[in-house]
Order: sequence, then C-alpha cells, then structure tokens
Amino acid sequence: MEKSKFAWIVILATMVLLIIPITKAEAIPAFARKYQISCQVCHSPAMPVLKTFGDEYAGAGFRMTDYESPRYFINAGDDRLSLFRELPLAIRIDGFATVNFNNEGTADFGAPFVVKVLSGGELSDKLSYYFYFLMNERGTIAGLEDAFLMYADAFNTGINFYIGQFQSSDPLFKGELRLTLEPYKIYGVKPDNSSVDLKYDRGIMFEKGFPSGTTIVGEILNGSGLGEAGEGYLFDKDKYKNYMIRIKQDIGKSVSVGFFGYTGKEVIDDNAVGPYLSEMKMYGPDVAIDIDGKLLINMQYLWRTDSDIWDAGEEVHLTDVKTHGGFAEIIYAPKGDMSKYYLTGLVNLVESQIDQFDYQSATLHFGYLLRRNVRAVAEGTYIFSGTPYAKASLGFVSAF
Repeated sequence: MEKSKFAWIVILATMVLLIIPITKAEAIPAFARKYQISCQVCHSPAMPVLKTFGDEYAGAGFRMTDYESPRYFINAGDDRLSLFRELPLAIRIDGFATVNFNNEGTADFGAPFVVKVLSGGELSDKLSYYFYFLMNERGTIAGLEDAFLMYADAFNTGINFYIGQFQSSDPLFKGELRLTLEPYKIYGVKPDNSSVDLKYDRGIMFEKGFPSGTTIVGEILNGSGLGEAGEGYLFDKDKYKNYMIRIKQDIGKSVSVGFFGYTGKEVIDDNAVGPYLSEMKMYGPDVAIDIDGKLLINMQYLWRTDSDIWDAGEEVHLTDVKTHGGFAEIIYAPKGDMSKYYLTGLVNLVESQIDQFDYQSATLHFGYLLRRNVRAVAEGTYIFSGTPYAKASLGFVSAF
C-alpha cells in the first residue's frame, strides 16, 4: 500500500477521535416480549450492539437467572417437556438508498436490503438454542446463518458448549452486532481458492470464564464455510479440522484485551495444477474499551500465512503467502443507553502479497432512534484502495 494512502487513513481516524468528546449472538425482540422489558436493558446505544448485561444474558443461554419469565412453557404434566406457549419469533428489516456503490456512479433503492426471522431461548435450565433465517439478503434467499444449540455449565465444570454454525470470529468481535453497513473486512479475507476465513462455519465451540476476569474460548471447525453437503451428506470437503483458541482478560471495568490463534489444513483442488494441501495460520491481539457506555472502542489486528496458494490472476503457484490487517471502531453515544443518537467511525485495513486483496477504507456512520427498535441511519465510506472512490447510504434498521 502506498504511504500516502496509509497517511490519509491515519489522518481520518485521528479526526474521528478528535471530534468525539471523551465523557460490547444478538438479542432479539422476542426476548423483550418474553420478559416484558425494554430492548434498552440489553442494548446500547442501539440494537444490535450489546452492553454488559446483554452479553451476560446471551452467555447464560438467553435466560435471566434471577428472574422467572411469565408463562413461558405449557404445563403438560411432564417436567421433562419444554413446550413453548408461544414460539419466540422476531423479525428484522433493513432498507437503504445508496449512491455510488462499487464506484458505479449510480443511485439505488435497496429496501428491503435484509429481512431476517430470528428465534432463540432456553429449553431447560441448561439447554438453549438460537438461529436466524435470512429470508432476503440483497434480493436473494440466503438461508440459515447463525444456528446452534448451547449447553451451559456442562458436567458442572463451568464450561459452556455450543454446536452448530456460527461465525468463527464471534469470540473476537461479532460482525452481526456491528452498527455499520461496512463490514469488518479482515474477517472475510480468504486468498484465492481457500475456503477458510473467520466468517460462518460449522463446528463446536466451548468457553469458560474464571474469577480472575479471564475467559478462554476454543473452536473446532470444518473450515469449509456454509456450503451444501456433498457425497455421503458430508459438509467438510476434506478430512482435516481447523482449530482456534482465544484468551481474553478483563482489566478493571472498562478494558479487556485478548489474543487468538487459528490453525488448520485444507485440500484445494479447484486450480490449474491439480489438488494440493495448504496449511494456514492466523493470530493476533484485540482490545475493547467501554467508558461508561458512552464511548466504545474496539480494535483487532491479525496476521495470516497460507503455505500454498494458486494465484489464478497471475497463473502462478505461491508459497508462504502473507496477509495481515485489522480494524478500529469507535462508537459514541452522549447519554449511553439513554441516547437518541450515536456516531460511529470504522477504519479497515487489509494488506496481502496478492494485491487484489488489499483494502483500505474509512467510514462515518450516524444513527437516530425513531423508536427503541427503529432507527434512521446515514453512512459514508471512502475506499482508498484501487481506484479511490466514495459511497453513501441513507436508510433504516428495524426489529420487532
């Protein structure tokens, strides 16, 4: 990346910091209906961002341990039957008008842009579930993304166990909880024919917290994304499994630091030189700062190495391909969870030995709460990589 582009990113990020005065699975409206509480109890400054209580609620299997939900299960005379009186469902609908998307110089109405049907809750004192179905994403049916069962405090060890499909990056920063249209770009990078990134995958996840404020999370994954099952109803494309571990440490009430490592192998046969085995490694630190719920700062950086890559563009076999990058995100809400508006800044950086994956962007986002579960948003992003250009969006995000 040219030094001048990087300098502009630094300057813009610094400006975002200077204009903000100094003074964290997504919950759904079905949970608010169940407990007859406001979305504000779990979210700040706006859904889907979780504050500490919301994060603890999700970590407890979507249950309030000290509060009995009213008339949740039908009493059928069988204490081993978990049958909802009403199936907990919620809907999220987003829509946007966008100008100059993908540097095409056009204006477009994209409403609905996303339509989700979500459900989740506890099935017993330890067993819970969560899923959402993307009925519409950019005009197509996307299908299931998050879909898992959770078993809390397995064998009285304090370990929470998950099985299903989820984003590999969920223990770091949950992409589904971000406020911006612009994604955390580094999580979706997978050089050329690789199937491995830090987005959706199938597998198991386990987590355990300690009184010291330390949390350890481990994952065992297919490493093949969310593709269709192949021969023998198998989703994994090869015999290998991928592994990830993350350690997080809370420092006081406002700061947490973490470090993760990811390793795996994959057989790649979609290339011009025949099948080959590639090994990949990823690792990096992260930091989250929460100042009184008014200023949130999230930062992630990672390094990735792929042992073997077929660069289709250059028609060359590459070894030990290096990719690195990260993001910095700032969310400012002047009155914390009582704010009617908020500001967000997001800077993305990706650099790779394969030039087509280089990406640098800076985003400013403004949101205004029309209702607690309906907000109007405006967002502008400047893309520094390739041929620089700007894009802007205006729209709404709703959940009910």
